[in-house]
Amino acid sequence: MGELSDRRARKKAQTRELIRRTAQDLFAERGFEAVTIADVAAAADVAVQTVFNHFATKEDLFFDGRTPWVEGAAAAVRTRPPAVPPLTALRGYLVELVAGQVGADGDPEQRCYLATIGASPALLARERELVHEAECRLAEALAQAWSADAAPVDAGPASTDPATAAALTAATWLAVPRVLLTGRRTEAANDTDDAAIVPLTEMMLIQLEQGLRPLHGAPPRSPDAGSPRGVRQAG
Repeated sequence: MGELSDRRARKKAQTRELIRRTAQDLFAERGFEAVTIADVAAAADVAVQTVFNHFATKEDLFFDGRTPWVEGAAAAVRTRPPAVPPLTALRGYLVELVAGQVGADGDPEQRCYLATIGASPALLARERELVHEAECRLAEALAQAWSADAAPVDAGPASTDPATAAALTAATWLAVPRVLLTGRRTEAANDTDDAAIVPLTEMMLIQLEQGLRPLHGAPPRSPDAGSPRGVRQAG
């Protein structure tokens, strides 16, 4: 019985992967708006209902497997080593995220992916929903981390409302990579941008942390904490 169940699970996963890969290839070839669910089903040689059994919407098909950042920030907070403060772990993850995106600028598939989002109101709307989902997950992870920390380290909240502190932190911190990266979709990336955007991301996050410290029950940090020399120590 267990073997039969495992076989069915593998078959289901294989079908889902086939549908996803087929759909994303069609989107890249024809454009998102020009492809229907029926087109995807026909190309994958499955029934239309089978597609809907795996994906509720065409937008879900487009983004499937392409948005690790939705859970990534929250996971960085939850899985950090015990001695690492939540904001230090979060900053490290976001800086690496931006560096990875900048490094992928020259990839034709990545450029096509971003151009397709920018040309589709439906995809832009779904992307905003995913951003909100990422914020909610991160806020929950931060609130849990700060509430569980009996002796907050550095920027851990001593406020009586960690949920509010977490929600504000999640919204503002995730806005930094979002604004910097989405701005590049309509601008020609160049070497200067590549050299500046990663340290700019880190500096802006440190400045945001400095501004939010009173909310976390911590005194403002000295001005040199936001300097390049203090980047790694802050958080």
